[in-house]
Order: sequence, then structure tokens, then C-alpha cells
Amino acid sequence: MPTLTVTDRDGQVHRLDVPAGTVLRQALLDADLSPYTALTARANCGGRGLCATCGVFAAPPPEPMHWHDRMAAAWGYPRLSCQIRVEADLAVEIPSKVVWGARRPS
Repeated sequence: MPTLTVTDRDGQVHRLDVPAGTVLRQALLDADLSPYTALTARANCGGRGLCATCGVFAAPPPEPMHWHDRMAAAWGYPRLSCQIRVEADLAVEIPSKVVWGARRPS
């Protein structure tokens, strides 16, 4: 069972064991570690990869599978947690963000 290490917006680190193949967004929501802000928790696409509101920074970065994830990987933007399946140990950071996120400083 993969271990998911999550750094929340307050800098606290949480370690979760999740079944392999779990969608990252669902694992975060199940652990009460929402990738959403107060606004986007009510206005999002429900995990269909359309709204870009569930972004997280992941290490090591999973292989991009969705067009948005390929662009995020190329330009340093957060990855959509709804498009990542946890297959191995993974560390993620839930960024402090505005509605549509921001680039990670280089």
C-alpha cells in the first residue's frame, strides 16, 4: 500500500496509507485534506479534469496523462489531483492559492 505524504497549507505534514490506484483527489478528500479553497470546494468540476481547481505539487512528479498535466509539467504549475492515481509512494504539497492557482517560483 503506497504512502502518501501531504503537506497542507499550514505546513503540517500528514502521512496516509492509501490503496494502490486511488485517485489522489479522492484520497485527499477522504482524509479531510481538501485541495480546494473555500470557493472552489463549491464550484469545481467534480474531478473530471476541467476546472483546474484541485492543483497540488507532487514529488516525484507522476507521468503526465491529461493535457493539463502535460502543460503543468512543462511550465511549473500545480498538477490536477483528480488526474493522478497513487501507484507508489508520493509526496504532495497543497499550495496556498487563489482560485486558479499560481506558478511555483523558480
